[in-house]
Amino acid sequence: MNYEISNSILAVKISSRGGELRSMCDSDGQEYIWQGDKEIWEDRAPNLFPYIGRMTEKSYQFQGKRYHMDIHGFLPTSEMELVSKTKESLTLKLDASEETLIQYPFLFSLEITWTLVGERLEIAYQVKNKDEKTMYFGIGGHPGFIVPVDQGAEFEDYRIDFGVNASPKRVKMSEDCFVLEGDEFLELTEKRYLNLRHDLFDHDAIILKKVPREVKLNSEKGDREIVISFPDMDYLGIWHRPLKTPNYVCIEPWSSLPSRKDIVEDIAQQPGLIALESGGVYRNSWSILIRQ
Repeated sequence: MNYEISNSILAVKISSRGGELRSMCDSDGQEYIWQGDKEIWEDRAPNLFPYIGRMTEKSYQFQGKRYHMDIHGFLPTSEMELVSKTKESLTLKLDASEETLIQYPFLFSLEITWTLVGERLEIAYQVKNKDEKTMYFGIGGHPGFIVPVDQGAEFEDYRIDFGVNASPKRVKMSEDCFVLEGDEFLELTEKRYLNLRHDLFDHDAIILKKVPREVKLNSEKGDREIVISFPDMDYLGIWHRPLKTPNYVCIEPWSSLPSRKDIVEDIAQQPGLIALESGGVYRNSWSILIRQ
C-alpha cells in the first residue's frame, strides 16, 4: 500500500513495504526519486535494517549460533503497519515476528516517521529493544535520485558537493563488496566535488567515512539541488548498478558497515554496530531537501 503526504512544495509517496520512499515531486511535477527498472535496479529508496550491506556467507553468529540474513536485512521486504498519518506526516511500524526471529533473535519495535517541513523531507528512525538482552544492528537509507534532473543536462554534468576543504576517507572494499583493512584516499575536484561518471561504480559502491554531515547533488548546468543531511550517521554510500549507465545515483546515509572480508561476524563483537540495551530506545534521523 502507498501513502501520500504533501504540502505546497512537495508531494511524497511511501510504501508500506519496508517504508520505501517511492516518489518525491515538487509543485512543478518534477520527480526526484528513481522510479525503478527491473533490468537495472528495481528498488527506489529502501530503508536498511537490521544490517547494512553484505554478510560473509550471508550469515552471522550470536551467542554461538549461526543465523542467515541477506543483503541489507529484512526491512526492505517487510510489510509495515500504519501508526499515524496527517497531511504532512506519516509513521509506520515493524515489530519482531516469528519470521524475523528466524533471522534475527531479538524482540524489537521499529518506527519510521516521515515529516514534510517546507522543502525538506525528514526521515526519523526509532528502535525499541523489547528483549531481555542487548540487541545489535545497523540502520540507514538507500535513496536513488534521478540524474539528470535538469532539462538539457547529462549525468556527467552532476557532482556531489562535500563542502570546502572536505577530506572524506574511502573504506577499502574487496571486489565482492566486503570491508578490508585500511582506508583509501578519495580524490575530490577542488577538494570539494566528486564529479559523477558511470565508471566510478564499475567496482560497486563508494563507501566513505569521516564525511561532512551534509552533501549536495547539483550541476552548474541546472538550478535544482538535492541536499542530503545526516547529522548522526557515520558512513555514506554512493552507488549505482555497476557496469551500467542508468540515470540515477544513490546517496546513502548509514550507521555502520558491511561484514569484513572472509569473517562470519559475531554481531556482538563487530565494530560499528549499534548496541542497544534491554528496554533502550535508539533514535536517528536524516533528511532530503529540494532546492529549485
